[in-house]
Amino acid sequence: MHRKSTRVSLFALVAAGVVAAAPAIAAAQTAVAPQREGETHEVQLRELPTEGKMAKLQDIVGKPVADFTLTDTEGNSHTLSDYLNDGKIVVIEWFNSTCPYVVRHYTGDATMNDTVAKYEDKDVAWLAIATGRTANAEVNEKAREQWDMNHPVLLDPSGDVGRAYGSKNTPTMYVISSDGILAYGGAIDDNASGLDTNPTNHVEAAVDALLEGSNVTTTYTKAYGCSVKYSRK
Repeated sequence: MHRKSTRVSLFALVAAGVVAAAPAIAAAQTAVAPQREGETHEVQLRELPTEGKMAKLQDIVGKPVADFTLTDTEGNSHTLSDYLNDGKIVVIEWFNSTCPYVVRHYTGDATMNDTVAKYEDKDVAWLAIATGRTANAEVNEKAREQWDMNHPVLLDPSGDVGRAYGSKNTPTMYVISSDGILAYGGAIDDNASGLDTNPTNHVEAAVDALLEGSNVTTTYTKAYGCSVKYSRK
């Protein structure tokens, strides 16, 4: 009788362990699920806060982002959740056409346009955002034309979107998975000085990983560049 009771107890423990492990196994499988091109689904995002509090970028990485609707320099409206519901990965670039770091990445190094071009045939949307005092439609549209930008510049004059995303520098980069999770936030690369001839493109690494269904290994870096020109609330 004693042996039978022991066998039953062991079996119960093993069974309980399998049941307890099942959610973790399922979560791990979900985390590395491949990005399916053209897939549509409903994402759950946070509501955009408007109280003027600056978020900390490192604290929102790995979490659902805030939804927003902004108008671009041509008067077109863009809603983040629309892109995500269409199954797209979204790259957001905080933009200031007069910032020397931004200018370098469009004219000297051509980092931005080269990275945008790499994903033209993929389910990837690239949105630049000009915030606060730099949210001028005419000035930013002129920069788009001069720099042959194929992606829109959205205008965030209130700064609500910038603060919700913890954006303090231009350029600060964000890679959002198609399920609305901030997969990467920080610098475009590890070449703040502009002297490195073979820099690591953090945005490219994150987007490639999501497209491949792999884990993003570098999820946060400290952004470099000019300060975002917020207007007072």
